[in-house]
Amino acid sequence: MNPAKPRTVDVPDMPPPNGHYAYAIEHGGVIYASGQLGRGPGMTDLEAGDISQQTRRSLERLEKVLRAANSDLSGLLKVNITIVNMDDWPAVNAIYSEMLGTHRPARAVIAAKSLHFDALIEIEGIAAVG
Repeated sequence: MNPAKPRTVDVPDMPPPNGHYAYAIEHGGVIYASGQLGRGPGMTDLEAGDISQQTRRSLERLEKVLRAANSDLSGLLKVNITIVNMDDWPAVNAIYSEMLGTHRPARAVIAAKSLHFDALIEIEGIAAVG
């Protein structure tokens, strides 16, 4: 038996990853998307703003990745959210709920002491293709 090989997902609207990783891998109809920080419109600088702005940008970036893999936020099966300050959770959940609407994937929320580039939040997801 020769299983299909995983496919690296290229995201033309975003700069190449700055490390040894892919924005996402698709395998067997499932997309495994790397964590997205709240980078601004140029996609290279961290959004200079509060947790709400960084949450919105993180989800917008995640959606760009999913669209490049033939999915979107409504295809999410599982979401992992890492935040620096658990006191920010109400603001994060408000933006998350707004952007995902009635869709309710499985989710985990983890507090971390710090994130890359002093980000306040990072969001990753697993989604179905199509």
